[in-house]
Amino acid sequence: MSDHKDDHVHGPDCDHDHEHGEDIFIVTDEDGKEHEMVMVYTFQSQEQAYAVLLDRNDPEADGVIFRVEEEGEEAYLVNIEDEAEWERVVNIYNEIIAQEEE
Repeated sequence: MSDHKDDHVHGPDCDHDHEHGEDIFIVTDEDGKEHEMVMVYTFQSQEQAYAVLLDRNDPEADGVIFRVEEEGEEAYLVNIEDEAEWERVVNIYNEIIAQEEE
């Protein structure tokens, strides 16, 4: 999993261009390069929502996990800075993937 800066979550009423039925998130990495990301999975852990995004133009790249934070009716993708939280959500996601592969 890679580490990216936070970005906002596009809602159904956003005015950005993206394909119908596919929410695209523009995420800027630590080098300042923008990536078009697609949310492929969400899950909950300890009453906190998390989202897994894949690079739309590089489907072979590792997915990225963000914490989903809500402020009013807006939702934001936020980096997971805490090492213990990161390890916990990666382990949960790996368990989910293993179950789906069975």
